Amino acid sequence: MTTLTATPEVAAVAGPGRETPARIPFTRVLQVELIKMVDTRSGFWLMIGIAASALIATGAVIAFAPDDQIVYDNFGAAIGVPMVFLLPVMAILSVTSEWSQRSGLTTFTLVPHRNRVLAAKAIVAMVVGAVSIGVALAIGALGNVIGAGIAGVDPVWDISLSQALTLTFANVMNLMIGFMLGVLIRNSPGAVVGYFVYGFVLPPLTMLLAELNGWWKDAQPWLDFNFAQGPLYDGQMNGTEWAHLAVSGSIWLLLPLAVGLYLVRRSEVK
Repeated sequence: MTTLTATPEVAAVAGPGRETPARIPFTRVLQVELIKMVDTRSGFWLMIGIAASALIATGAVIAFAPDDQIVYDNFGAAIGVPMVFLLPVMAILSVTSEWSQRSGLTTFTLVPHRNRVLAAKAIVAMVVGAVSIGVALAIGALGNVIGAGIAGVDPVWDISLSQALTLTFANVMNLMIGFMLGVLIRNSPGAVVGYFVYGFVLPPLTMLLAELNGWWKDAQPWLDFNFAQGPLYDGQMNGTEWAHLAVSGSIWLLLPLAVGLYLVRRSEVK
């Protein structure tokens, strides 16, 4: 039995070692996540649903609102209702699709640093959400002009630029609640149910608790994220209200998101 040793000549024929491939640019990760958000059936129909709901809400205000209620604020309020439902679901699906559709193994093999993928998902979700709100407000403005023309009244523009910005900020934060639940739960049905419990079950309970208990009424602005976001929709925020938002947002958004990111980094992807 003999032992064969590769000579330098043989090693040269075999070829040099492979170079380490360059790191995938973050801009490409963003581009891929944007495509994934709109190039799936769920993402595509969510985008269609957002546009359709804005048109339906605008048409409903034109058709059923009294002439003195044909104002831009009512169009914005009507359009905002379906946004509260659809935008967080879009953010949830952008995260949970890696686990529900079992594409996570491919994604995290190509980009092993999971924080980069999740950061790209968060940025794309916020950008798409902000653009969606802008498009919805534009549809509402068009409806306001058409509705005023049909009613024979002058258009009333009672949403200022600052209020439009705070409305967009509020909806993007609401979207990030959905993103946080997607990261924390990593299951589409569970995260969607969790969002509806947070957004539509807890607020009435906390309001009832505030009526029955004085200590909670005093603490609610600091501990209830839904309650702290209320002034954003009015477009009037003072320093104390910004402090309420920061503290409650840290409890309900930043802390659970940090826990979810920790679990994602250490969970097994199958």
